[in-house]
Amino acid sequence: MSLAIIQSRACVGVSAPLVTVEVHISNGLPGFNLVGLAETTVKEARDRVRSAIVNSGFEFPARRITVNLAPADLPKEGGRFDLPIALGILAASSQIPMTKLNGHEFVGELALSGQLRSVKGALPAAVASIDANRSLVVPDDNGGQVALVGRDIHVSAPDLMSVCRHLSGQGALMLKEPENADVEHVTNPRCMQDIIGQQQGKRALEIAAAGSHNLLFLGPPGTGKTMLASRMADLLPPMSDAEALETAAITSLTERPLHEGNWKKRPFRTPHHSSSMPALVGGGTTPKPGEISLAHNGLLFLDEMPEFERKVLDSLREPLESGEIVISRANSKTCFPARFQLIGALNPSPTGHYEGKLSRSNPQATLKYLNRLSGPFLDRFDLSIEIPALPRGTLAEGGDRGETTDIVKARVEKARAVMLARAGKPNCVLSSREIETYCPLAKEDADFLETALHRLGLSIRAYHRIIKVARTIADLAGEPHIKRGHLAEALGYRSMDRLLKQLTALAS
Repeated sequence: MSLAIIQSRACVGVSAPLVTVEVHISNGLPGFNLVGLAETTVKEARDRVRSAIVNSGFEFPARRITVNLAPADLPKEGGRFDLPIALGILAASSQIPMTKLNGHEFVGELALSGQLRSVKGALPAAVASIDANRSLVVPDDNGGQVALVGRDIHVSAPDLMSVCRHLSGQGALMLKEPENADVEHVTNPRCMQDIIGQQQGKRALEIAAAGSHNLLFLGPPGTGKTMLASRMADLLPPMSDAEALETAAITSLTERPLHEGNWKKRPFRTPHHSSSMPALVGGGTTPKPGEISLAHNGLLFLDEMPEFERKVLDSLREPLESGEIVISRANSKTCFPARFQLIGALNPSPTGHYEGKLSRSNPQATLKYLNRLSGPFLDRFDLSIEIPALPRGTLAEGGDRGETTDIVKARVEKARAVMLARAGKPNCVLSSREIETYCPLAKEDADFLETALHRLGLSIRAYHRIIKVARTIADLAGEPHIKRGHLAEALGYRSMDRLLKQLTALAS
């Protein structure tokens, strides 16, 4: 009788709990039993492993084989346990040395030929292996992800035979990374000057980028709302190492390639308005990250917002406040990070216009259209700005194209540095107590803001958000304190509130 113990990693959300693969070979009728709460894809490993071992030049034991995946109460899925199971069989049958297995962890799916195929969630497994002071062996296709955190610790392999040679001391493995992994290819560079006019919209974009505020564009079709939103990603500073690692851990759960050339670029997600709730917030029988988690530390742009289902949009309310989404199932709970910046765009009426000769909707129809968006959801936007049609003659004259992206980005990065030095975070995530500490108002300015709040019928949440926007405006101006002018400008970015109030009065 022989027993081999191999260490591997499961994939549960963005965590990688340790799984001990125990392989026992005993006398008796030939058989292969796999236990330990393994799903169908894991149980199918018996056929993949048998063929991979034989096609790699080893002998598959014609004895009774029992494989246990511990802990038994942790669900296991996918083909990530193929490699450790195969190595356990080879070690238990004395075809490779068992002593070499102790300092390693293994994940990888086996092809029938013995080749190794990539698995999802390799990056969280690599981080967890470092914490356990062990080296992780992964397929070559996962080498680029693992290199982000353990270039000098972890290794990758093309096939089962290469791993066995490495463990037998006949050939050392190295971490294979993608060619030109450190080069980021930029296509179709975009600039703020591509947008004619809309200086107020560009100003709102700058404020939102500096303070990481949620921003809503309101205006008729073809005025530049989507173009403005697409320029936001180019204004944001790159992610820190900690932010990049968090985002990369989520990205590693998908099929999107990840390497040094793009891992610090903030994600920009643009789901279609037909997206379901699980697609947007995450879900499934085995929970998977949704668009809000894939946009973690980056941007989520929702175009044509009233066309989304109301309950889908309302499902964003809690993640916008907490920065995470908890998906509960009968047997488990999975938490995905979801701190994203929300950018929205919508037409002010079902026909695109709500006033002037082009308007084909009455106030009642327009109000009904806008009421597809709930008040609590709209309350999560720090700024809402109207993007009007350009005045006649603007296009013929070329219009005012304003500043380049590089100039605006320099101001954004300078203001963001001030925020991080002051509070260690962007202004948008300041708590109520931190607002009192970092955003004090003079008595007369506080009275001015409260009076405006009551006239517009805004909530206490809106009160705090206006103060945080004013703090960002002051930071962009290099002012240490919030002044009346900063508050007035912040109040000016409440176009949606004013429009709804106006339509309600006309409809009644």
